[in-house]
Amino acid sequence: MLTLQRVEQVRGASRAARRTGRSIGFVPTMGALHAGHRALMSAARGRCDLVFVSIFVNPMQFGPNEDFAKYPRTLEADLAACREERVDAVFTPETAELYPPGARTTVHVAGLTERLCGPFRPGHFDGVTTVVAKLFGIVEPDLAFFGEKDFQQLVIVQQMVRDLNLPVEIVACPTVREPDGLAMSSRNAYLSPDERVQASSLYAAMTTAQRAAYAGTRHAASLIEQMRRQILAAGPATIDYISIVDPNDLTDIAVLDRPARICLAVRIGRTRLIDNLPLDLPAVQR
Repeated sequence: MLTLQRVEQVRGASRAARRTGRSIGFVPTMGALHAGHRALMSAARGRCDLVFVSIFVNPMQFGPNEDFAKYPRTLEADLAACREERVDAVFTPETAELYPPGARTTVHVAGLTERLCGPFRPGHFDGVTTVVAKLFGIVEPDLAFFGEKDFQQLVIVQQMVRDLNLPVEIVACPTVREPDGLAMSSRNAYLSPDERVQASSLYAAMTTAQRAAYAGTRHAASLIEQMRRQILAAGPATIDYISIVDPNDLTDIAVLDRPARICLAVRIGRTRLIDNLPLDLPAVQR
């Protein structure tokens, strides 16, 4: 497995692969790798000749009061996980390698970034799209693999790729969950034992709402209130939002007359957790 720190090293490895006709699958990460990341690598291995992974804690997607300094950095364990998943190359740049002095350009996807998490994390998604666009330009992958756990991020990256005519296919992979339903996340490590038990209420509330929707409940407000009560009944929490949205443009849906997505963000203790679940309902003829 190659471990590369410089942009030109990655470009060289990528272009050498292309000259021999091999395809590249790419998994961008911020490290602290868990089973969710491994599932993305496995999906890439199943569809591509070579798998490239990036490990970079991107400062652009952290706000001034967020956890950039304490975000878990476990590079040696991450590299070991990549070897176990038969990754071919790992890009581990320093910040100055991706953001050299004088860098001025950012990427903004209008509309989609102002919804859901947008108001609570100003500038976050601009940081995501900027670094992902840069990584696509460096790695030049054929396919890039993203988890549905970060659903808003997935939709935004898909829109960016369409709008900028980037020659990469975005592959969405299902959320990987703990046995009690909690979505795998590097930030789960911040939860205390009691908070960890409480955090399972997010998935429980969403699945309760999902069953109600499939049983015939069609008013989003009723389902949202049901989820709010179930989450708060599990323990003290701050709900940033619970929304039921159109999965294509993330706009709120009032009446469930087409496929939708439950999306939520909840703070338990000092940890902000996000999750989502599909509502695969048939569209109603109008």
